[in-house]
Amino acid sequence: MVLVNTESIEGKKLETLGLVRGSVAQTKHIGKDIMAGFKNIIGGEIKGYTDMLNEARNTANQRLIEEAEKLGADAIVNIRYETSSVMASAVEIIVYGTAVKFK
Repeated sequence: MVLVNTESIEGKKLETLGLVRGSVAQTKHIGKDIMAGFKNIIGGEIKGYTDMLNEARNTANQRLIEEAEKLGADAIVNIRYETSSVMASAVEIIVYGTAVKFK
């Protein structure tokens, strides 16, 4: 599956299949949250949250690809990500784009 954030793929003619998306709401366990609180005091990267966001992005990407594959897509163009906080220590990641087939 070709994934791009552009509206086209150089050298390819595309047939639009439709909008596809993948999302996940995720949180870390309380131990990681306590450690993040300490980091807030002394500063620096909150590695537990960085890992959580990477894991959530990967899950959302996989769901996006699965939805596109169901449509018979060869690629997803114009991919965009959005992140929001749904509650303390929980994040939602949504990724969306346009599923296309090569002509």
